[in-house]
Parts: sequence; C-alpha cells; structure tokens
Amino acid sequence: MNLQDKIQKIKMDKQNSNEEAGVAFIAEYSKKEGVVIMPEGIVYAVITAGDGVNFPTVKQAVNCHYHGTLINGTVFDSSVQRGAPITFPLGAVIAGWQIAIPKMSIGAKHQIVIPANLAYGNRNAGSISAGSTLIFEVELLGIN
Repeated sequence: MNLQDKIQKIKMDKQNSNEEAGVAFIAEYSKKEGVVIMPEGIVYAVITAGDGVNFPTVKQAVNCHYHGTLINGTVFDSSVQRGAPITFPLGAVIAGWQIAIPKMSIGAKHQIVIPANLAYGNRNAGSISAGSTLIFEVELLGIN
C-alpha cells in the first residue's frame, strides 16, 4: 500500500467512525421525551414554540440565530457567539436545514440533530470532519 492509499484509508476510517458515532447519538437522542423524528432521519426538540402561523419555504430567505456543535460538544459555528443573527436563502444551505427549518414558525427555537448525509456527507467543511452529525440550536427570527 502506497502513502496515498494509506492516507485515503485513514480518512475513510475516520469518516466511518464519525458516521457510526452519529447514528448512535441520534438513536439515543430519539429516546428523549418530546423529540420529533422526521422521515429523513433528522430529529429535533422544540425549545420554544413559535407563532404557529408563519413558516418559511426553501424559496425564501430566513433570519436566524444559531449555535452549531459536533456531537462531542465542539462548537464549529455560532451566530450567537458572534452576537449577530444571519440572513440567508434557505435553498442555499445544507439539506438538513432545508428540511428542518420549514417546520419552524417565526419565534421558534429548536434543537436540531442532522445526520451526516444531510449535512456535509463525505467531505470536510472547515472544522467539520467528513461523516459528522451536526447539532444546531436555531431560533427563527424572521422570513424575508
């Protein structure tokens, strides 16, 4: 096995390990009272209910505060820590957000657990390793 093959094997082993840990995390999280299990594999808990009227679609932009961590608690991104919410087109973010955020109405705050295949899948993204399950606390502030 040449060096490139060894490096590729190490990367695949890490990705597989991340995926297995994510599956186990989601299985355990799903047992919590009040957790909603979506058919796509996303699970979420409502922290604060929204207005129950205004729900975004993937064709709209949303204004959110969010805090993203890996399952080990490592923060990889947080508008909360930056002190400024962000507005972005919902159709331009990871699939997990495109599926979960439309379940929120304005004012809602959810903790959303997104499996790797609906996040960054088999690629690294900044400090997020391939195969990582992501946890977000998202507060939907507005719809544009």
